[in-house]
Amino acid sequence: MIALSFDNARVLRPEGWDDQPLSMAGGRICADPQVRRVDLAGYDLLPGIVDAHGDGFERHMAPRRGALRERDAGMVAVAAELAANGITTAALAQFWSWEGGMRGPDFAAEVFAAVAAVAPTVPVDLRLQLRLETHFLDGFAAAEAAVARWGIGHVVFNDHLPHDRLAAGRTPPRLTGQALKSGRSPEAHLALMQGLHARAAEVPAALDALCARLAARGVTMGSHDDGSADTRALWRARGARVSEFPETREAALAARQAGDAVVLGAPNVVRGASHAGNVSALDLVAEGLCDALASDYHYPAPARAAWRCVELGILTEAQAWALVSEGPARLLGLTDRGRLEPGLRADLIVRDSATRRIEATFAGGQLAFMSGAVAARFLS
Repeated sequence: MIALSFDNARVLRPEGWDDQPLSMAGGRICADPQVRRVDLAGYDLLPGIVDAHGDGFERHMAPRRGALRERDAGMVAVAAELAANGITTAALAQFWSWEGGMRGPDFAAEVFAAVAAVAPTVPVDLRLQLRLETHFLDGFAAAEAAVARWGIGHVVFNDHLPHDRLAAGRTPPRLTGQALKSGRSPEAHLALMQGLHARAAEVPAALDALCARLAARGVTMGSHDDGSADTRALWRARGARVSEFPETREAALAARQAGDAVVLGAPNVVRGASHAGNVSALDLVAEGLCDALASDYHYPAPARAAWRCVELGILTEAQAWALVSEGPARLLGLTDRGRLEPGLRADLIVRDSATRRIEATFAGGQLAFMSGAVAARFLS
């Protein structure tokens, strides 16, 4: 771990910008000046990004579908990409689903094993989120065992069954493509979905029991794609107090009024609209209905989304950056990070003030990434 004092930078503290020196030692932000000092005039220091939900790791773990799997080496590449985008803590969102392929339990086991092998060797804090399909009843026991085995502290529930189509006896859209990804024939994939849909009456009780056991373990739980206030209330009653990517303003507002945390997709903010036609994350942020912006599928998105909110005059930079640092840290129960304060983890990024390009990232006081002109400041 590196002991340094940073001089002449703008420092984003909880109350806003100041130009006072910032020091770190022993992996923590500290109040005492350090012997080695680095002049960072022209640069900004900001808290490291905490990513509460992202699946961008998939392209590193399986760079060519059906042809090449890269487990540990792929996860090392994930850590490097995270650091290059200022992400110092990442919840890797992995499906546990009937959909199979990269969303199935076998691939999930590879991801979990890769994180267990690589996490102790890289500065970025790699964590796991298990995304459990609500109607995958036969997979519940194995999913719960995986939570226990791999120490997974975050479980989110989603439902990707096309219930309306199945109830009407119609073929779901994109069936052939989804079947190919799962390694099944279209006929077998459709039969599986029909069987899962037919057991829908069993799902509520099974979820109630599972959520009670996960809550007893202290697992943070959430629901994905809440479409209404009633849906949010149902999940809240089960102890799932995080609403990930609500599809409607009604659901997001219900979460906020009940004190639940709301996670929105940073790519939605960068785009200015949902690619699926749901409520705009920008509109929800402007209404104060957001606690965290997550990378979703694109690791550069959180930093870009925070700046987008500033450019549009929706938030101050301190408020916007809190949505990618302090906010997600809080909902994940990580009280030791997300702010630049003495005693907290030395998770911080060095950003060029003019270009807003991230040129260095420190995670837990270790150098995780450095590139560009700033390197001369540290090496001189």
